[in-house]
Amino acid sequence: MSWTAHRTCVRITAMRWSHLTARPDGDPLLDRAAPVASPLLPAPPGVTVRTFETPAFAGMTFYEIRAKSLINRVPGTSRVPFEWTVNPYRGCSHACTYCLAGDTPILLADGSTRPLAQIRPGDAVMGTMGAGAHRRYVPTTVLDHWATSKPSFRVTLADGTRLVASGDHRFLTDRGWRHVSPTEPHLPALAVGDLMFGVGRFAEPPKESPDYQAGFICGLVRGDAADGGAAVENDAWIRADGYLDDVSLTEAVRWPETPTGDWFRGFLAGAFGAVGRTDRLAVVFECGDTAFLHRIAEALTCLGLVARGPGRVRPGAVGRVETERHLEAALRFRHLTGSSMRPLDASGVGVRRERRLTVVDIEDLGLTLPLFDISTGTGDFIADGVVSHNCFARNTHTYLDLDPGHDFDSRVVVKVNAGELIRRELAAPRWSGAPIAMGTNVDVYQRAEGRYRLMPEILAALRDHANPFSILTKGTLILRDLDLLRQAAAVTRVGLSFSVGFVDETVWGSAEPGTPSPRRRLEAVRRFTDAGFAVGVLMAPILPGLTDSEESIEETVSAIAASGATSVTPLPLHLRPGAREWYAAWLGREHPRLLPRYRELFGNGSYLPRAYQEEIGARVRLAARRHGLHRPDAAAARRVPDDNRAPRSDQLTLL
Repeated sequence: MSWTAHRTCVRITAMRWSHLTARPDGDPLLDRAAPVASPLLPAPPGVTVRTFETPAFAGMTFYEIRAKSLINRVPGTSRVPFEWTVNPYRGCSHACTYCLAGDTPILLADGSTRPLAQIRPGDAVMGTMGAGAHRRYVPTTVLDHWATSKPSFRVTLADGTRLVASGDHRFLTDRGWRHVSPTEPHLPALAVGDLMFGVGRFAEPPKESPDYQAGFICGLVRGDAADGGAAVENDAWIRADGYLDDVSLTEAVRWPETPTGDWFRGFLAGAFGAVGRTDRLAVVFECGDTAFLHRIAEALTCLGLVARGPGRVRPGAVGRVETERHLEAALRFRHLTGSSMRPLDASGVGVRRERRLTVVDIEDLGLTLPLFDISTGTGDFIADGVVSHNCFARNTHTYLDLDPGHDFDSRVVVKVNAGELIRRELAAPRWSGAPIAMGTNVDVYQRAEGRYRLMPEILAALRDHANPFSILTKGTLILRDLDLLRQAAAVTRVGLSFSVGFVDETVWGSAEPGTPSPRRRLEAVRRFTDAGFAVGVLMAPILPGLTDSEESIEETVSAIAASGATSVTPLPLHLRPGAREWYAAWLGREHPRLLPRYRELFGNGSYLPRAYQEEIGARVRLAARRHGLHRPDAAAARRVPDDNRAPRSDQLTLL
């Protein structure tokens, strides 16, 4: 694994880590209650900033620090059921990042486009809402924008669209959201033959060549004459005045014998300025000059747009030519002609899949390129005519003055001296030997652990001091440390617990795309139970309206029982600040019909009503009895028990 590293001083003004610092004149363990993350040096002389040139960690930065302490006391006001924690990481490499080339045109809410590299937070872009194929276009706001460098792929569609993206980037297809070339084998991958959703490749804007300028003047002047000279001065006339500095009016109003594409573009823009208007998605031209209307129809056809009309026009009557009434036609006219038009109103228009958006090639470019991404209120945006997924923002990094979205996924703080710290703290005279919970804030078996291998040293220290501990994880990397866990279990209490809220692969692929699949987690449970461990499973989170049905609960409990787990503890969803915003955006995009129910259930709070929680608990208990699983009572689920059952975490988040 190749890597690069450099040293950098981190100023307190740039990353506010000082509030995590242990008091220099007091016991770091017993004199204070601190955040769940362990403290860092307030102004370290140097932090190693490391990047790895491998697909799994492309675009990620790891801040290797020497922390001041590792075992951390949970604040007394916290609702979590444990007192001490160990978290060797801050930030999570489970999450995916999604990136595109900077010149990729992004559809703005007004119908215009702008390169992705030039998009900024606060911009209004077009997104979608709905579930599956039943989606509609809606305006949405850009929440964040960032740049990175990642190994790049080129995706080619049947209509000639070419999109340069990272392997992690997701597009909406007829088989759901698909990664271009995922680094994790369990993630759904894009394939040749997939149909994408969207409007198709955006047209290149016109160049104001002499032909375009002549066509513009011709369309405007002849259109004004066809309309009886009733046109008032507008932006089109101001543009024409500027063009007359370079183009002869006498020459411009003549019909060319062989009009070029530029001339047709300019002609339509000028004609629209004289006799055109928009009728929602249709572009309409109306006047009494049949010959002029036929010229408009010819120009539209030559530019690949379907023209309706003008048909026969009676003397003295007004004839009409219009484009098709769909979003693709409306955008193509705007982009091809450069007409001055009112902002496009596409809200509520259905999202379609097209044969011309079939994937015909996915090419690994073999290059690491500068790429960009944004996050939006709907969780997606339209990139060169296709529906494109974006990254979500989380709140867990903000106290370090790091961005809550991209930084959470791509900037991971690694406490590289975790092994020596925990040995020193376990040996301290004042340490009581209390149980320690791990995986309660950030998963200790995230992908980064495969590179840094901090857990073997931590487990060895806990084993050598016979200190009880528990681990809660969504990762299957824990299997690597099976032998160490066996050794620790021979001398102290070891609680192991996996989080499996549901087994529905569709919900998992959408809600938890950066984690091992539920089936793989349950396979890991089976491995540990075969090794003699009593493994608990937290059914967390149970999602109202999605995984709380009788069928979902029955299927999930049945799979948990089949894995050999000794207990199942249901934990319905709760939404902390940060996670609340992430989940609301995801729900509105994927399941908007559920938004009223969630407003009713959660209101302005983080927790579901007690009656709902009790009902879910009762249904899980009944299913557990049917499948021979004993669910521990609430008290037993909140501690490291004598029979090696896992402690209750307040809840693993979807993040």
